[in-house]
Amino acid sequence: MGLPFAIRHVPQRVVTGAFVLHSGLEKWNGSPEQAEMLHGLASNAYPQLKSIPPDKFLKLLSAGEIATGSLLLAPFVSSRVAGLALTAFAGSLLGMYWRTESMHKPGSIWPTPGGIPVSKDVWMLGIGLGLMLDQASRKKS
Repeated sequence: MGLPFAIRHVPQRVVTGAFVLHSGLEKWNGSPEQAEMLHGLASNAYPQLKSIPPDKFLKLLSAGEIATGSLLLAPFVSSRVAGLALTAFAGSLLGMYWRTESMHKPGSIWPTPGGIPVSKDVWMLGIGLGLMLDQASRKKS
């Protein structure tokens, strides 16, 4: 019985999964200031998040990152599933980027200096889409 993904996916999955997992673990015991800052950014882009208390939001964000990173690292999870999780996660970050006017130049996709940290998450979107598309194009043996 082989892996549920191509061996060529290992570098993308390990590097991205470790990065996202680490980010989630770092947020798990985040400070109230970190919770307020991240909650403010997210709730400005996604107003429905305003009703969630900042500390609970930080735990949910952390759990989402831990789950996404773990799916990428788990050898029994297909690249299609791992790629879908990563694409959804990166898409929400890039949605926040696009909805926050101060993160990008007016009328442009290009970031302002303050938007660079979030705009760089586009690499995760590309990896997630690549994992899904590659898995979909593989022929069953």
